[in-house]
Amino acid sequence: MIDDLIADRKKKLARLKSEGVDAYPIQTKRTHRIADVLADFAKLEKAKKKVAVVGRVVGIRDMGNVLFADVADEGGKLQVVLKKDNLANFALVKGTTDRGDFVSASGQLVKTKSGERSVEAKEFSMLAKSIRPLPDKWAGLEDVETRLRERYLDILAHPVTADMFRTKAVFWNSFRTAMKREGFLEVDMPVLESVPGGAEAEPFVTHHNALDTDFYLRISLELPLKKMLVAGYEKVFEIGRIFRNEGIDKDHLQDYTQLEFYWAYSNYEELMKFTEKLYKEVIKATTGSLTTTYENRKLNWGKKWGRVDYVDAFSQAADLNPLAATHDQLFAKAQKLGLKPEPGFGKGRLIDLIFKKTVRPRLLEPCFLVDPPVEVEPLAKRKPSDPRRVERMQIVAAGTELGKGFSELNDPVDQRARFEEQMKLRKAGDTEAQQLDEDYLQAMEYGMPPAAGFGISERLFAVLMDKPIRETVIFPLMRKK
Repeated sequence: MIDDLIADRKKKLARLKSEGVDAYPIQTKRTHRIADVLADFAKLEKAKKKVAVVGRVVGIRDMGNVLFADVADEGGKLQVVLKKDNLANFALVKGTTDRGDFVSASGQLVKTKSGERSVEAKEFSMLAKSIRPLPDKWAGLEDVETRLRERYLDILAHPVTADMFRTKAVFWNSFRTAMKREGFLEVDMPVLESVPGGAEAEPFVTHHNALDTDFYLRISLELPLKKMLVAGYEKVFEIGRIFRNEGIDKDHLQDYTQLEFYWAYSNYEELMKFTEKLYKEVIKATTGSLTTTYENRKLNWGKKWGRVDYVDAFSQAADLNPLAATHDQLFAKAQKLGLKPEPGFGKGRLIDLIFKKTVRPRLLEPCFLVDPPVEVEPLAKRKPSDPRRVERMQIVAAGTELGKGFSELNDPVDQRARFEEQMKLRKAGDTEAQQLDEDYLQAMEYGMPPAAGFGISERLFAVLMDKPIRETVIFPLMRKK
């Protein structure tokens, strides 16, 4: 069926060529966008103003000596009336124009007998002949895998999808505008790194032919940005892609956009005040409200966010104090919970696994989760009042992490010791443990100011849209057909 339709359209393309018509011309005549025509229709009609519009044919109706074509550009849709008496090439137009073609139409504005605003075309030309027919708007693109694989058709067929990606642009632009207003400098850090750092995740590896060296796609923006604090900048941020070779689920992707910022002479207490205000501003700009819905539950972002103590919450939910528990006790608890821990996992990985199973799903309203054990966060400063814990906060809502930050560790001796502990875990089999980065340690040894740092990924946008994260990405990675 589809092959027959494609063959028919190729015959129409051949006919256009045989008549000397370029079906893919280099120039386009356009005087008005369709939205502007509709907005000023009465004025343009009264002035008998000739307009030229362009767009895709999204509907066509053959009435014999008259064709009615609905033409749409990004901003709107307008009916084009094609009459045999007005067009010398009417027969060719009628015989070769299909739904899906890009066309140009020019003429005066009129209203039909039914009152529909239209262009009565005196000129009509092909801009790009569509060889493959578009799917039916309502029934032809319902399979989720097909929609994600051929997202351009999903956007074309479903205005809600198109609007979501416009909203996503508002989301990131709101963050960028706020950061610049607050005096943060936007910078671009390398995507390829000699040592992947700043997070506990397995990286992708690629080979650089000119240097004959393997590099890693970055798993975080963190360490290069913190070098900018050593360089003397006090407020820096980047919005960029990061890559993690880990599993797919409703909260995780392998490549995604993340914002990270670093703020000299600050700490996680100031960070919590700043990010709560920042989130509320961005959420209001993105959704128009401070109340959203996720999986049939209302989330109130507008109220004052509470704090949840990591150790207290963990102890209550898991019936085990993470500060006092031994490695064997944590391993046994993880097994009991059905988490399948690996022998090479250290205390930090085991605590994190148990936390994600027992604590995080219970945190539904927006809150700050604070002060985890030091083993959980190798890059954060210890709490002066309890060196077994670190000054880290996570923004949690809807049972998932929606941002993380901490008072940055700037003691190079302590940092080296923690990296060395991470390397022991890697040798024991934990492929997500952090690697020792000598270049970063050298930068720290020149002196890094006290600072706060924070990262937020597009998972927040997915929660605001009440969708699995890969449905909020235009072209998510898919298995080959």
